[in-house]
Parts: sequence; structure tokens; C-alpha cells
Amino acid sequence: MSGGLLDVRGLRANYGGAVALRGVSLSVGEGEVVALMGRNGMGKTTTIRCVMRLMQSEGAIRFAGVDLRRLPAHRTARLGIGLVPEGRRCFAPLTVRENLIAAARAGAWDLGAVERLFPRLAERSQQRAATLSGGEQQTLTIGRALMTNPRLLILDEATEGLAPVVRQEIWEAILGLKARGLSILLVDKSLAEIRAVADRCVILERGADVWMGRPGDLTREMTDRYLGV
Repeated sequence: MSGGLLDVRGLRANYGGAVALRGVSLSVGEGEVVALMGRNGMGKTTTIRCVMRLMQSEGAIRFAGVDLRRLPAHRTARLGIGLVPEGRRCFAPLTVRENLIAAARAGAWDLGAVERLFPRLAERSQQRAATLSGGEQQTLTIGRALMTNPRLLILDEATEGLAPVVRQEIWEAILGLKARGLSILLVDKSLAEIRAVADRCVILERGADVWMGRPGDLTREMTDRYLGV
């Protein structure tokens, strides 16, 4: 595995006495989109939680040459990792605009840039996040992560459970972010869309990486065996 902006090697983690990760290794290079794949419960979200320092782990995690294991979660984010967690976690009492500026940092991604990416957020800028549809809340969560001006954006099931039109909007946004050179690590089950946007895929099975390669090299046998699609 070649080095990259994010390098994870031999990642191991437990939930109580249960082994969750058994030595996961992956990398994301500058400007690269990597898809983390696998059936439910195989360790994808746990891997992300370990990268973000939201749970303890063993093994090496380096971002831009910095050892993340020595940092608390808030300092990891400040290094330039933007997380869009599973479950559309907005600040419900705040307006759309207040959500966006809550964690904003100086850079190319400002209110104008985010509102151009997701025009409905501009239309609803003064609405409370709690009043938005599920799809609008998801685009708000992505926009809020972009407002931190990350070097790496992590998307955990960003299109899960959304209407097809919103899913298409988010996938088009991801393609646009890739064109702008943003590094992305994404978890998703939409194989057709992953094939269109990802440079590489990493498949997890029972907490271990069992396959790495280009999405075009995924065979029907592999998808049946490891993804159940």
C-alpha cells in the first residue's frame, strides 16, 4: 500500500470484549476518492471512528504526516479532516446559516460556495434545521463539513435512506468535489455510483481488509461474496 494524505496501518479495535477491527490498512492520497465497502457490521464506521479519534485503537494512523493516535478528536478535526457522520446530525435548533458558520474556518469553502453547491440551503438559510427534510439536512451536514475547509472529507453513508433525486444531487456534488481536487473517503452501498466516482475501493470483511483495487476490477463474484449485491 502506497503512502498518502491519510495512512492507516494494522488498525485494531474492540468494543468491550468483542473484536471489531483485526488489522485494517488503507490510504487516501491527495485528490483521491477511496470507497470503504462491505456489508453492515463489518467495521466501516468503526474504522472512521478510530481515524477521527472517537474511540481507542491500536495500529498506525497518520494524516499529513501527523500521528493521530496522540491527538484528541477536536485536534484531529482541526488538522483538516471533515466528517459527515451517519445519521444526518445537524444542530436542530439553529438555522441553516447558523449551522454552516458554527465551525467555519477561512478558505475557499465559504457560505457562497456551499450555497452554490446546494442551492436549497440558500433558499432555507433562515429556517431552523429541525424543519428541513431528511435530504436537506444531509446536504446541510455536508455543507457544514465543507465550511471547515478540510483537506480530507469523510462521508459515512451520506446517501442512505434518501429520495433518488437527493441521492443524485449528492453524488453530483461528490463528483464536483473530486474535480476540485478534494481527497474523499466514503462509505456507501451504491455500487454503480461508486464505480463512477471512486479511484480505489477497500472491502472489509469481519473487521479486516480483504480486497483493495480499482472499482472497475470488482468482479461479480467479489460483489456477491463480500457486498451481497
